Amino acid sequence: MKNFCLLAVFALIVNAGLAQDTIRGQVIRVDTVKIQQVRVDTVYVPQENAQPQAQKTNEGQQQENKQNEKVYFGGYGNFSIGKYTSIGFEPLIGYKLLPRFSVGAKLSYEYFKNKNYTPKKEGSNYGIGAFSRLFITQRIYGHAEFSEMNYKIYQTVDQSNRQWISFLYVGGGYNLPVAKGVSLNAEVLWDVLQNDDSPYKTVEPFFNVGIAVGF
Repeated sequence: MKNFCLLAVFALIVNAGLAQDTIRGQVIRVDTVKIQQVRVDTVYVPQENAQPQAQKTNEGQQQENKQNEKVYFGGYGNFSIGKYTSIGFEPLIGYKLLPRFSVGAKLSYEYFKNKNYTPKKEGSNYGIGAFSRLFITQRIYGHAEFSEMNYKIYQTVDQSNRQWISFLYVGGGYNLPVAKGVSLNAEVLWDVLQNDDSPYKTVEPFFNVGIAVGF
């Protein structure tokens, strides 16, 4: 009988312990809630990083805009019709190394037809060039350019060959704004090389009037 009583007391103690474990299980549920708070923090962390990322994007856009402001495009063209027909154009691209100083390159093409001869003389001239420009004042700039042109040269009325001829132009121009980022350029240049095979035999000025975007 005494042993039976001891077993009964032991059973009550064990049961009380099990009941306490059940209460502790509720604490585990509270830990689950804390884990959910950690999840909320995990969602919040990328939001903190979103602002610096946006700032980096804006800074990159500003740098790109500044880079684009240094590049400008333009060109010149000529057109004449009659006994001697000439159609030409010179697209160019420039880059501002300094606010007042820029360098660039250009392509040249010209179609000509001369009806003063029988048979008529007809062909194309083309070339490349590199230039630099320095603004002396807000509107007036100095210009230096080295150019290579491939000409169709006639030895006789019906015989011709092609030849590269070099030019070195120096002079200046005037820049006239006509709209935001758009301006007209008027230049006067002289060829100081005076190549013996040049189609221009005298020291005469060359006049160019063209348009520039971003200049």
